[in-house]
Order: sequence, then structure tokens, then C-alpha cells
Amino acid sequence: MVNQSETWNLALENIQIISAQAYLTNPDYSKIKKARIFNLCKDYSYQSRGYYVSLLAEARGHLAIPTVTNLVDLREPKLVKIVSEEFDDLIQKSLKNIKNQEFTLSIYFGQNVAQKYRELSAMFHRHFQIPFLRVKFNYTTKWNIKNIKAISEAEIPEDHKESMREFAVQYFAKKRYDTPRSVKADYDLAILVNPEDPAPPSNPKAIKKFVEIGEKMGFYVEVVSPKDLSRLSAFDALFIRQSTEVNNEAYAFARKAQQEEIAIIDYPEAILKCCNKVFMAEALQNAGIPTPKTVIVHKDNKNSVLETTGLPVVLKSPDSTFSFGVKKATTGEEYKEMVTAMLKNSDLVIAQEFMPSEYDWRIGILDDKPFYACRYYMAKDHWQIYNWNAAEKDNQDGNADSLPIEEIPKKVLDVALKSAKIMGKGLYGIDVKEIDGKALVIEINDNPNIDVGVEDGFYGDQVYIDILSALKGRLEKK
Repeated sequence: MVNQSETWNLALENIQIISAQAYLTNPDYSKIKKARIFNLCKDYSYQSRGYYVSLLAEARGHLAIPTVTNLVDLREPKLVKIVSEEFDDLIQKSLKNIKNQEFTLSIYFGQNVAQKYRELSAMFHRHFQIPFLRVKFNYTTKWNIKNIKAISEAEIPEDHKESMREFAVQYFAKKRYDTPRSVKADYDLAILVNPEDPAPPSNPKAIKKFVEIGEKMGFYVEVVSPKDLSRLSAFDALFIRQSTEVNNEAYAFARKAQQEEIAIIDYPEAILKCCNKVFMAEALQNAGIPTPKTVIVHKDNKNSVLETTGLPVVLKSPDSTFSFGVKKATTGEEYKEMVTAMLKNSDLVIAQEFMPSEYDWRIGILDDKPFYACRYYMAKDHWQIYNWNAAEKDNQDGNADSLPIEEIPKKVLDVALKSAKIMGKGLYGIDVKEIDGKALVIEINDNPNIDVGVEDGFYGDQVYIDILSALKGRLEKK
């Protein structure tokens, strides 16, 4: 996948060069099975075309290089620092003969034009899996990484391009594209909580429950804050109870925990997938799971969307959570105004048929098993569960009740379980509407709410025990 396929003249066996725009917008590509996608877009920034190529590749069951996880890692300074510290000996050994105070290493498909930097180049490529990478170092008392960035083919110097093409031929001839392995963990539990969280996934009473029950189950439990990332290695398990977004500390904690093989709920891949409605829409459709009529909107199809969804239409920014970034347009004019504004911030937006209901089902699923069920009612005089603009705080969310799993309609439970399997093992809350006898999946939530008096309303302490047991199981499995 490249930005402009006509500018690429590589003749490679079993490789097709196509534009990113074609891959994103032509439905034929979503039907291909078992494809491997090499994403050579010039821009991988969040919600850019390059970002969506890797995201939708994963939703379609294609194997993407780089993955979305790789792209996000590159932008995370804390993770770059971890790499710098972990491979410090190799960096110092490789650069020891350089006389200048600064040095730039250009890496094309895992190689540098100078063979003496082969090991160092391979290390960076294994860790980040970015086709074209530029690493800048500076020297103080030792060599340090100044920054790491992905570059486009246009930024490669002319005298490097012949070597780059040779490296490409070698790279695409490989059978395997391995990612790095990481190190071991130990046996204490960290619960990540952000005191400034506007919509925390657990209330203080629930956090207290996790601590008390965890200690009875043999954990040392400590509630940590976003500033404690550097301390994470001291723990053997991490439970995230901070709102998860791709660009906040929760992802950095999850990714570092994964790199260090610390037991975790939830995984960074779950955060990346669930936090992007575009991935979710494509993945649900690809799995044949019923949803309201949904369209992935881009600049080329925005004028025909209402033919599918009708009015009113719900518009969702890709990373909307807790009803933030979700809007409803009741007229064509409102739709045009809203979608134009949203497409300025993201190449793709979700439009969905509006389906009013008294309540939404929320099925809690942990490692492919349902363990609680709730009905969330709409906020007072509002069309959503949350109404952040309500004049009174008590009216910001609707009521809820909790029921035994056995009383959940089979069709609701079935689509919830099928939806969770898309995301893999972990903790999920699946939102389902019953409309005209059909169960329609609205959303798959990572990091779902566990609040005292709501999600534990029927099963009580067992909800907390189940989650802590899952973490313990991950540890004992090692």
C-alpha cells in the first residue's frame, strides 16, 4: 500500500502495489482472504490514511506490517526510552567510532547502506517493524536516542535508493516477518487509576473492592497513577481502571506491560481496536454480526451516505468513548455540517442508522465467558445512555439494573459472545439493542465499567473475583 502507486516501479513476484485510497474505499479488497499487507504510506500519524490501512487490514483479517501497535509505539516517547535503555550496550558499541556529536541512522526494510550498522538497524526494525525509519542520536556523556521517526519514500536520498530497492527485494523474498520477544515479570498487582479521569471505568467503592478482594486472594495490591509508568516493572500484573484511549497513559502502561510479559487486563491490541469505531465497523461486518446500517464515511462517499442510513443519522468520530464525540443529525443540512467538521480531524468517520430504544443491553465478557449482564437505560430526556450536557449531574446518565446471565435473551448473548471473539481474550462490555425481534451490536467496549451497585448488582463480589482470578490464571499459566 502506497500513497501513489504510479510512482513505484518495483517489479516483485507475488506483490501487488496499490494505492492506500483504493484499499480503504474499494470493497473488493475487504473480501480478500489471508492477504499480507505491507504499508508503505508516507504518513502514519493517528487517523491518517496510513494509520487506517494498518487498522482496517487487521479488521479484515489481513496481516499488516507495520501493525497499528507498531505505529502507536513510534509516537510514544516513554516506549522509545524503554528501547533506548534496553539496547544501550548495542547502541554504544555500534556508534563508538563516530567523532561527531550527532549521528543519523537511516533504516530501509531493516538494513542500512553501511554494513557496520547491520545489527543496530536490525534491532530497531525488529522492535518497530516500520519499513523506512530514521533514528537520530546525540552524544553527551554517551550516545542517546534523540528521536525516531518513520519517513516516506520521497525522503530517501537519491544515492540511497538503489540500495533501498535491493533491500526491498531481499525483504519481500522472506517467508517470516518476526516481531521481538520480551522479558519476564513478578507477582504484585498494580491497578491504574487516573484521579483526573472525567469518566472513570470504576467508582472509588469498586476500586476499594478490587483491593480488598485482591489481598484476600494473595495479591499485594497497589493503586498507581499515570506518573508511575517507570515503576511498572516492579509488578507482576496490571489491571487498567483508567479510561483507555490510544493517546493517553493507559496505552503506554498496557504496551509496557506486554513488552515485559506482565499479566494484564486489558491488552494494548484491545485498546487500539475497541477505541476505533472504524476498525469495529469493518470487523463486525466482516464477521457477519448484525448491526444497525453502518457506513464508513470518507470524502468520496459523504454525499451518498444518507441513502443507506436514512435520517436521523448517528455520527461517530473514530475514537469516541462514553458518548463523547457521538452526534445525531436530524436533517440533511445538519449531517453535512457535522460530517464536514469531523472529516477535518479524521480521514474516516462512522455514520450509523439511528435506532431508538428504552435501554441497551451490556454483556460483560471475560476471556470468552459472560460474567455479568446489565440493562442501561437512556439518560433523562436524551437519546443516549450518557448526556454530558445535562443541567444536573444526576441526569448525566440513566438508570441501570443487573440480571443473571440465564435471563438474557439467547440471541443477545450469542451476538455478544461472537463479537468478543473478534477482539480476542480480555475484558469486554458488548452493547446490544433489541429492535423488532433482532439483536444488533452497537459497540464493543474494552475496559468496561465495573461500578459498585451497577455491574455487580446481581453477582456481587463474584464479578471482582472473576477478574482477579483471570489475572492470576495468566500468571500461573507462565
